[in-house]
Amino acid sequence: MKSFQPISANYNPFELLRVYTFYRTLLGVILLIMFEGQLAPKVLGIDNPDLFLYASIGYTVFNISTLLLLWRVRFSPSQKHLFALFLIEIGTVVVLMHSSGGAANALGYLLLVAAAAGGMLLRGQIAFFLAALATIAVISETAYRAITDAIPKDSNAFFSAGVLGALIFISAITFQYLTKKILSSNLEALSQANHAAHVQKLAQQIVERMRTGIMVLDKSNQITMFNAAAAKLLSLGNNNSPRLSGSPELQEKVELWQRTNKNPSPILKADSDANDEVKVNFAKLDQEQNSHTLIFLEDNRAITQQAQQLKLASLGRLTASIAHEIRNPLAAISHASQLLSEDNHLPPGDKRLVEIIGSHTKRVNQIIENILQLSRRRISNPQTILLDEWIPKFISDYSASKSVLEKPLIDCIAADPIQAKFDVGQLQQVLTNLCDNGLRYSHPPENCPHLVLEAGVEPSTQQPYIKIIDFGDGISKENLAHLFEPFFTTENTGSGLGLYICKELCESNQALISYEHTHEGLSCFHIHLAHPDKTL
Repeated sequence: MKSFQPISANYNPFELLRVYTFYRTLLGVILLIMFEGQLAPKVLGIDNPDLFLYASIGYTVFNISTLLLLWRVRFSPSQKHLFALFLIEIGTVVVLMHSSGGAANALGYLLLVAAAAGGMLLRGQIAFFLAALATIAVISETAYRAITDAIPKDSNAFFSAGVLGALIFISAITFQYLTKKILSSNLEALSQANHAAHVQKLAQQIVERMRTGIMVLDKSNQITMFNAAAAKLLSLGNNNSPRLSGSPELQEKVELWQRTNKNPSPILKADSDANDEVKVNFAKLDQEQNSHTLIFLEDNRAITQQAQQLKLASLGRLTASIAHEIRNPLAAISHASQLLSEDNHLPPGDKRLVEIIGSHTKRVNQIIENILQLSRRRISNPQTILLDEWIPKFISDYSASKSVLEKPLIDCIAADPIQAKFDVGQLQQVLTNLCDNGLRYSHPPENCPHLVLEAGVEPSTQQPYIKIIDFGDGISKENLAHLFEPFFTTENTGSGLGLYICKELCESNQALISYEHTHEGLSCFHIHLAHPDKTL
């Protein structure tokens, strides 16, 4: 015969059986004490005291042995073992009932407890079979007493036996139904708990892998949670318990937002020695006044890069219209001015006007060419390059492109191997524009280079940089604020797009360009490149 399977894979009857065995052991001890102490002489063992005594002793010893087995060995019973235990329980109770006056005795109602426990621990058909055996045993005991004339003919013993049998079935059915409901509720709760744990783990993984930094502050502005992106943007390193006071600028912004619910300056300098900019936004987790604060951190360079791509796409559509609407009339004006200039009878004053028309049409045409060049620019494809090897090669190619009379003297300063990420073609275009500007304004002393290109790595941030240094007069303070604006120029012949294009190309590669003076007071354009390990 195969052993019975548990009611459910997630249902272990061990704990319930151990409690039930405690009850049976305690019941056996109480019956022995009451019998030996003659506490209920008219109830216990009135028909056969010896049978009652031996049955009680055996029942108690068996229960103690079962309890020790469950306690010490942690025996996990099968349905077969459970059925055997309940069968012994029913047989013992029937014997105790028989020795104490039959079904009319109150001991028979102990079978209700056994039937209820069977309904909780056994499967449906087995529990009903156990209840049927208990009922048959009670009726059989009453029939035996009737055959042996142990009960009067007018006694209601069979009625009591029938009522007890019905109660046994009712107990088994009721407790099995309740057990199934409880088990179903437990399984549903377990399923919901597993689903909630899965969703929580999934949400945690999503937050952890987000490129947007997430930081949570409690009511006292203590950092309770932050993801890897926040740690990277704020340069927290391996600090697992950072404090908001470690970033005074961020703390000031948080306190200002909590007081006024406004964030007038969302850009945060991540490190005083670095050039990384972080965009900061705040939100409340709850609607309460003193709720937790949620901080969103985003790499402003990446945002600028995305905005730049959108701007270029819009500019491309605009310049296509410009080329069609402006260049054709401009070509007609230029052609007409050339025809006028070929007239030999044209007065000198009119010839001067024709020259002005020609020079300005060329300037407008150059502006259109620069705009078209900007709009047609391909999407950046950053590559890892070694600046200490690439810059000397660029200087050689740049010098070779100049005539013999204009060939510049450019010095290169680049010591150790320097890795950087930038689109090679776009970096060449940026340096070409900056070198052209530098050579135009540079007035070097005798026996000095016209330009100096310096490459290195910032010690604090490990970010590479390139400096283009010239010996010119520099840029005035009033022009410095408009230096990288489109169409801003200090020359009548300039288009004002050269430095603007340099700035746009740098931002497309998550680099920053700025103007500064060196310690010697020389004019310098400083390009802060992204970290070589950063994903662009």
